[in-house]
Amino acid sequence: MDRQILQVSDLLALINQTLEYAYPSVIVQGEVSSFKVSKGKFVFFDLKDDEGAVGCFMMAYGLRQPLEDGMRVQVIAQPKLTAWGKFSLTVREVMPVGEGSIKRAFEMLRAKLDKEGLFDPARKRMLPRIPRRIGLIASVESAGYADFIKILNHRWGGVDVTVADVQVQGMGAAEQIIGALAHFNQQAEPPETLVLVRGGGSADDLAVFNDEQLVRAIAASRVPTLVGVGHEVDISLADLVADVRAATPRNAAQILVPDRPAMLAELEQRERRLADRLSARAEHVSKLVNTAATKMISRLEYVLSERRRDIFQTELMLRQLDPKTVLQRGYSLVRGESGRLIRDVRDVKLGETLTITAAHAIIRAGVIDAKQK
Repeated sequence: MDRQILQVSDLLALINQTLEYAYPSVIVQGEVSSFKVSKGKFVFFDLKDDEGAVGCFMMAYGLRQPLEDGMRVQVIAQPKLTAWGKFSLTVREVMPVGEGSIKRAFEMLRAKLDKEGLFDPARKRMLPRIPRRIGLIASVESAGYADFIKILNHRWGGVDVTVADVQVQGMGAAEQIIGALAHFNQQAEPPETLVLVRGGGSADDLAVFNDEQLVRAIAASRVPTLVGVGHEVDISLADLVADVRAATPRNAAQILVPDRPAMLAELEQRERRLADRLSARAEHVSKLVNTAATKMISRLEYVLSERRRDIFQTELMLRQLDPKTVLQRGYSLVRGESGRLIRDVRDVKLGETLTITAAHAIIRAGVIDAKQK
């Protein structure tokens, strides 16, 4: 029986074709060893367990979280034979697993991004006081989503919520969330706020929110961001880079909108306090007006009294100066024949008849003598 003779390259291509058909994608978990980056573009490392090891290759731009030897990771990869006949995994996605590895990757990436200023409080923006339109990125089947919507509607209601239903854990979740962020940011009229929520879970479940590209996408959002992921004690890099961090999805709703019933009660209380202050002020002003009126009336009465006294004094003086009053005191008016008053000896002539007016009599008399005092 004749056997087909293959060239080496044909054999490699045939095996790779078979591998691609049988295993287009595999998920492999193991410990990183011999990690290195070549020319800033190519990443090489071995993935091993207690009984074996396999080489891995990937492009540096696909490395979403820092790696180092000793970290446990999970990779999505395609098995291949290289041109030199060496079996390896071409990695499309890698994610740390296990609390220790996740924590170490978190610390390494946090230090890197912090150095770039992504967590600087100065770059963070204020959320709208009461947003009318929000973009919500969450898994609609999750308890975190249900809590957020429930509290949002209870506290305020009437907010236009557009939901992007995404995967929030596991391989591929980061890409979906990044796509949702891009979708909202590219709208002609984007929401006033973007909210990313997910309920609690293990460190592995929340690891997606430490993805470098996701963290950078949140930082680059032109719409202010609010992130509420996990339990209160959980902190992710997505939390740190967001404009506002919420402890939980429930807390995110509490931060986003005020409590309408509490606000109404507060407004009623303020209204009562204002009414009390206005009433007290009115009473105070009334007292001031009454006091001023009393003082004004008292002043007017005093002025009137003074004017009456002045009038009385003037009247008394005029009475004293009245010729009739003078005549009553025994004085008389003396006129000559021409009717003129006699004031001086030069006003009279001997033998002239004078008219003397007294208080109760008019006397006519002749001048028999006249001399100067």
